[in-house]
Amino acid sequence: MRGNSCSESPQMFTFLLILQTLVAASLVLVILMQRSEGGGLGVGGSSSGFMTARGAADFLTRATAILGGAFIVLSILLAAIAGTTGEPAQIDTSLARPIGQQPAPAPGPTPPSPQQAPAVPLAQ
Repeated sequence: MRGNSCSESPQMFTFLLILQTLVAASLVLVILMQRSEGGGLGVGGSSSGFMTARGAADFLTRATAILGGAFIVLSILLAAIAGTTGEPAQIDTSLARPIGQQPAPAPGPTPPSPQQAPAVPLAQ
C-alpha cells in the first residue's frame, strides 16, 4: 500500500479541495435558506404542494447535518493528505549567519547630558 502524499496524488488533493469548496458553498446556502426566529431568508410557501413549511424545514435540517458532516470529513482528509509527504523536512538556510559573525548592537536611546534642562519644567 503506497502512502498518500500531496506530491504523489495532486489530482486527488485538487479534487478533494474543489469538492470541499462546493460543500462549503452549499452549506452556506442551506443555512441561509433556513427560517430563523425572525423570519430570516427562508422562503415562505403555501400550505399545500411539494414543499410545505414543515417539509422544507425537515429537508433543510437534514441537508445541513449531511453537508456539515461531509465538510468535517473532507477537512480531516485534506489535512491528512497535506500533512504526509514523502520528502524530509527542509530548513531554509538563506538567512543563516556564520557562527563567528555576531550582529551589531542596535543603537539605543542616548542618555541625556546633565547640563541639559528637563523637557518638562519642574514645579517650584
